[in-house]
Order: sequence, then C-alpha cells, then structure tokens
Amino acid sequence: MSPENRSAKDRILDAANRLFYSEGIRAVSVDAIAAKAGITKKTLYYHFKSKDDLITAYLTSRDQPNLALFRTWFDNAEGKLADKVEAIFSNLSQSARHPKWKGCGFLRTAAELANMPGHPAMKVGAAHKKKFEAWLCEEFQDHETKNPGELARHVVLLMDGAFSTVLVHQDPEYLVSAGRAARAMVAEAS
Repeated sequence: MSPENRSAKDRILDAANRLFYSEGIRAVSVDAIAAKAGITKKTLYYHFKSKDDLITAYLTSRDQPNLALFRTWFDNAEGKLADKVEAIFSNLSQSARHPKWKGCGFLRTAAELANMPGHPAMKVGAAHKKKFEAWLCEEFQDHETKNPGELARHVVLLMDGAFSTVLVHQDPEYLVSAGRAARAMVAEAS
C-alpha cells in the first residue's frame, strides 16, 4: 500500500514510531509528528486526544512485532534451548550495529517517564516486558528446566541490562556477552 493510501491514523502512528524512537518522546513535538505524517495537527488530535495517548499507541504498536521477532529468532536458532536463548541476544547484537538502532523503545520511554509511574505508556511497557518474561517461562517449562520463572526473570535482567550498557558504551558486544551468560544459565538449568 502506498503511503498516500494509508489512513491518517496509520501515517500518524508511523511518524510517531520513527520520531519517538529516533529522538525520544520528550524531544518530539506533536507539530513535528503531524508534519512527518503529512496531516494537520487538528487531524492528529482527531485520532489521538493527547500526546500521551499517542505515546501509548506508539508503544502498543511495537509490542507484538517485537515479541514476534524474538520468537522468530528463538524458533529459527539451531541447537538446544540454551543456544536458542543465546540466539536472541546474538540477533539483538546484530540489530544494535545498525546506525539507526537506539536501544529498547520500551526502556527508553520508561526512562523518560520515570517520574510518571501511572502514565498509560508505562503500563504498556511493563506489560510488554512481562509478556516476554512469561513467554520465556513457558519455553523453559516446556523444556523442563529448573526454576523456569526465576530463570526467565534472570534472562530478562540480562537483556535489559545489556540494552542499557550498549547505549552507554555504544558497543553491541555487551549483548553478545549477555547472551553467553544467558546461555550458561539456561544450560545449567536444563
């Protein structure tokens, strides 16, 4: 579908995704999103009653595609369970090498909204992180690992820590190291 044939709401959300991810939610104005979407600010507010609603929709739109991508990397990886978990980190490391990569949009948004714990986008981000952890737990249960819930939580901590460290040092190798640590933990629990 050509950009001109997409709905105004889809164009707004696409513009918000690109701008919020690349520049941050506080740095991007509603005017900039409207301009990028090729619509008026009035049209933007017709579809989203506030910038907060748009921020929430931005994260919501990233939820399932991100989870599906992690599942694909896991499912396509060769080897045992530990190898599949490490593959998620390896693929993230490859993604982090792209010049437009800015880390985890959920964590970056949470950092910008840290003083607003009740913000709807914070709830969307927390739910996304819990869905990933729950999915890992299910995989670990299916593979009969020891303490699947705790193991899933440890892998999530490694991933989110690696996301942050890569941003601080601008070095995707931290994701590779975190993947090796996750692999070792999963192998030990298997």
